[in-house]
This record gives sequence, structure tokens and C-alpha cells, in this order.
Amino acid sequence: MKRNHIILILVIVVAIGVVISTFADASTYSNFAEASQSPQREFHIIGKLNLDKPIEYDPTQGDHFSFYMTDAKGDERRVTYRGAKPQDFEKSEQVVLVGKTDGDEFRASSLLLKCPSKYDDQEKPKGFGEKTFEGKE
Repeated sequence: MKRNHIILILVIVVAIGVVISTFADASTYSNFAEASQSPQREFHIIGKLNLDKPIEYDPTQGDHFSFYMTDAKGDERRVTYRGAKPQDFEKSEQVVLVGKTDGDEFRASSLLLKCPSKYDDQEKPKGFGEKTFEGKE
């Protein structure tokens, strides 16, 4: 075989390996029950904050934040997150977690909030939405 053919085959093998490893590490949207069945995998969990249970956060103790969340199937878990508590966390409509299950607890590596829009009940500012991007009315 020519040297160019060998290099081309090696490049193709490496590319296939990268694609396979990317898909193997990809996280999926799920619920707490499915995440518990595969604790080594990372999952996205969408749910609602349970305000009836305690929210624990003490910034003097190294940004350890924990709370309880109910997923779309109604399963509730304690969630821990190493990071600062987001502003207006208690007002969030939905919480999206990315992380792994550790026993009966979900350890989130990232946390996204869907907060109610503070502009829903307010009047739009004068001129808002009257013109298109081309400047036409």
C-alpha cells in the first residue's frame, strides 16, 4: 500500500472513534427513575422545585447548594449542586438539571432555570414591535 493510503485509513479510523465516543458520552433528557438505572451516565432532568421542602445554601461553606425537585413523572429527589444558588431560584417555573444519580440523590453538574417573565403583565414600551428589521412599518 502507498503511504497516502495508510494515512487516509488512519484518519478515517480516528474520525470513527471520535464519533463513537461523542455519542457514547451524550446525555439525554430523562427522569429520575431512568437516571437511577444508569448512574454512570449523565442525564438532563426537567422538573419543578418543591418549595415545601428545605432549600439549603450557605455561601460560607464552599458553595454547597441542595434542594428537592419533582420530575415530569412525579418522582421527587434531593438534588445537590456545587455552585452558587441562582438569583430568584425560588421563583423558577421549571428547573433543568444536568448530572448523575448517586444513590437516592441527584448530583447536578449544571443548573438552568425557566423563570416567569417579568414583562408578561406590563405594557410594552412605546414603539416596541412597530417596525421590522428593514425599518418598514
